[in-house]
Amino acid sequence: MSAKTNLLTLLTALLIFSCNLEKKAWKTFDRGEFQSSIEMYNDILKKDPNDGMANFFVAESYRQSNRIPESEAYYKRAVDDGVRNDSIRLFYAFALKSNAKYDEAHNQIDEFLTEVEEEKYQKWGEEELSNLNHLDEVRKTENFYRVKNLEEINSSEADYSPVYNDGELYFTSSRADNKIYKATGTPFSNIYKATTKGAVVDTTSISGLGDLINNYNINEGSVTFTPDGKTMVFARGNSGKKKGTEDVNLYITSNRNGAWSEPRMLTGIGGSGYWNSTPAFSRDGKTLYFSSNRPGGIGGTDIYSAKRNSRGRFYRVANLGSSINTAGNDMFPFISDDGSMYFSSDGHPGFGGLDLFVAKRVNGKITVENMGEPMNTKSDDFGLYLFKADRGFFASNREGGKGDDDIYTFLNEDPDLKIVNYYLQGITMTHDDEDKLVILPGVTVKLLDAQGEELNETSTDSEGKFEFRVYEHERYNLVAEKTGGKEQYLVTRQEFSTIGRSVNRDTLTQLVTNVKFDTLMVLEKIEKDKIFVLENIYYDLDKSEIREDAARELDKLVTILKDNPELIIELSSHTDSRQTDDYNKKLSQRRAKSAVDYLVSQGIESKRLTAVGYGESRLIIQDAQTEEEHQVNRRTEFKILELGKPKQNPDEFDEDRFFDSGDGDL
Repeated sequence: MSAKTNLLTLLTALLIFSCNLEKKAWKTFDRGEFQSSIEMYNDILKKDPNDGMANFFVAESYRQSNRIPESEAYYKRAVDDGVRNDSIRLFYAFALKSNAKYDEAHNQIDEFLTEVEEEKYQKWGEEELSNLNHLDEVRKTENFYRVKNLEEINSSEADYSPVYNDGELYFTSSRADNKIYKATGTPFSNIYKATTKGAVVDTTSISGLGDLINNYNINEGSVTFTPDGKTMVFARGNSGKKKGTEDVNLYITSNRNGAWSEPRMLTGIGGSGYWNSTPAFSRDGKTLYFSSNRPGGIGGTDIYSAKRNSRGRFYRVANLGSSINTAGNDMFPFISDDGSMYFSSDGHPGFGGLDLFVAKRVNGKITVENMGEPMNTKSDDFGLYLFKADRGFFASNREGGKGDDDIYTFLNEDPDLKIVNYYLQGITMTHDDEDKLVILPGVTVKLLDAQGEELNETSTDSEGKFEFRVYEHERYNLVAEKTGGKEQYLVTRQEFSTIGRSVNRDTLTQLVTNVKFDTLMVLEKIEKDKIFVLENIYYDLDKSEIREDAARELDKLVTILKDNPELIIELSSHTDSRQTDDYNKKLSQRRAKSAVDYLVSQGIESKRLTAVGYGESRLIIQDAQTEEEHQVNRRTEFKILELGKPKQNPDEFDEDRFFDSGDGDL
């Protein structure tokens, strides 16, 4: 065989080997085995360091395994080699930003916006350009945070998601001798705990949660607890298998006699095909917040909420909207005692990677603030948890740490820090057969803002009590509804306002002050032929036109009829006895008809309304003498003619068909 033939054979073999290596590298990337794909594509780059596609896939492997700073050089070579798609310059800009190269990142975004075509990437790029333009403003934000690495608990691996529960610090770590997770090339993570007093950790107590919770070949992640500490929700997934836990889902377990029960997936919240993680309960345990990349979101990962009913089952999953969520990634929510939401995001104005933010409700609107340096750096800063009003934990992979992600403690030394919590507490009642007010438990009460947006929902306890967090300078509506059972009740609505009721912070001496307002909500029974008097419905003398003050009162009836669409009523008008029977009869009929016409003009169906004028035939005070007594007789009433079917209590639904939320007694 000639030398030429040998050379040709060698070149052919190298070409086949190179093609096979590229094919294998692509398959590992497609399976999400990013560490393996990095190694394989780097083998290709040894032969040609400027191979654009190989550089691109290494960069993407680093980005998708949450190592975006390492992706910068590879994105640059891919861009320089002419690799183009709708996202490459955007992600290159994020890589530059994560390495604090803000001017270069700005230039890449400018270039990106001249060539991008896909709408979602264009929006993302525009948001990021705005974020970079606001970076100097973020830097100027004054704060008084002091940060310290919690060295005694950190390892050389990743340690993150600190949560404090009943004298113990729970956290996630990849320190165990577990199977290697192919996406990152590090061991699968587990959940650990350690006895701690504040930030003082007993290092001898660090231990995993046991085989029932932890697996050597599946990632266990962030945890959260109900207020009593007896129920835990945590993230689990990334096994790489085709079934079961190929993605990340939320699991629930309960503590019985000091041991956790078999965890069960929250299928009503999660589901295969997407990522659900970083759970956090509200302070009353009735709402679960979490992050997800499910379809229909605003960005990469969004923060969602789910309600938890009296049986411990979850329902009504809702995206928190554009005030919180961005075109980027928003995750790791935490609800503090003062009602603020702390979370992490790479989509709000920040220093690079994930930054820590706080969202507060101010004058009816959500404001989001970057927590500033030293809480945030160019690296990922995330997973904040407050164990007191002015101190807590968070995680970061910033420079100078002990391992990959480390847990840090922080203290807010702001000398003017004063936290005021406002609560509205109330009782739901009804009238009994003797017309006395009695407790009505099991009532669903909703808190709405002035625009009618639902802010919160709860059920009254056995004593009819409920409580909501409210905020300064706001108007609210309360809506109470009793469903299920033999008796039916009118849906009741009433207003509440905190305007002009704020405390003066300058007079406070404590770090935390709680202010509570009281209210009473009365739900009336729905009974056929039951009569309700409409107060303050006045007419001009001998007139039937609806006056402005009467319209305001009739609007309350409009609300009742809209809140209770099953009602069919008779609306009646009554006069005093100071005219003839015939005159009073006709006048009252005209007045009743005018009131009904007004209700129809406000959207109430005419078939639900009957106008009747009774004149002076139904006097309350037969021998009225004074003007006050005559006024009692001049009244407008409505009477229930027909009832709809009783509404079913949502807690009585057969939710097992829809939700799998853990043990039945949760």
